[in-house]
Amino acid sequence: MLKNYKLLISYDGSRFFGWEHQPNKEWTIQGKIETVLAKMLDFPEGKIPKVIGAGRTDAGVHAKEMVANVNMDTSMEPEEIQTYMNKYLPEDISINQVRIASDRFHARYNAVGKTYCYSFYYGESKPVFDRKYVLTLDRKPNIDKMKEAAELMTGKHDYKSFCGNSHMKKSTVRIVDSIEIKQKGPYIRMYFHGTGFLQNMVRIMSGTILLAGYGDIKTEEIPGIIEAKDRNFAGPTLPGKGLMLIKVDY
Repeated sequence: MLKNYKLLISYDGSRFFGWEHQPNKEWTIQGKIETVLAKMLDFPEGKIPKVIGAGRTDAGVHAKEMVANVNMDTSMEPEEIQTYMNKYLPEDISINQVRIASDRFHARYNAVGKTYCYSFYYGESKPVFDRKYVLTLDRKPNIDKMKEAAELMTGKHDYKSFCGNSHMKKSTVRIVDSIEIKQKGPYIRMYFHGTGFLQNMVRIMSGTILLAGYGDIKTEEIPGIIEAKDRNFAGPTLPGKGLMLIKVDY
């Protein structure tokens, strides 16, 4: 009997081409999970179960708690599925929970909010053990200016200036209800919460806020950057390694 299973997943995205299954690219999170499930379910070669993720994290981006669902016909208990998957998945992907969900549950369409965190490091020493998860800065930004810029970027806006997909045909209006910036020692972390995010949006917003912290963008320019609806007006797309999906809300 076909059942819908909900998966909670953590992964280190350093060596992956992102979440989404891609032709001719073995190293994707979705692709690795689907391959293991196909083996578990004894699917014929070339056939794979469809794993639906709550979002499509980019290459190099990490996840503390990605949510996914997959329809499967198996006699295995959820705990047995979890054990099997963790046995055969690479060490940088962990299935933290498997449970039976309602037939109508859809990891992507039912999501009502997401929290992302972008992490920076600035200090005299090097972040040897965190180097794959933070962006190391060569100069110290002004945290107050970053907070001012972040405040101006929250709300319901057309975020086209912060979209990495120049061919986006769907609406680029989103709600970002909070951007919280915290500093602890040499680490600066920015937490973004919103109903949904465009391609590269958090990384571009992070780059824009960082430039405001450097004084390369004046905070009073932020509303104009949003109103421009032009990617060329916003800051750089920061590397994926500093970004982590923290939580998905339902």
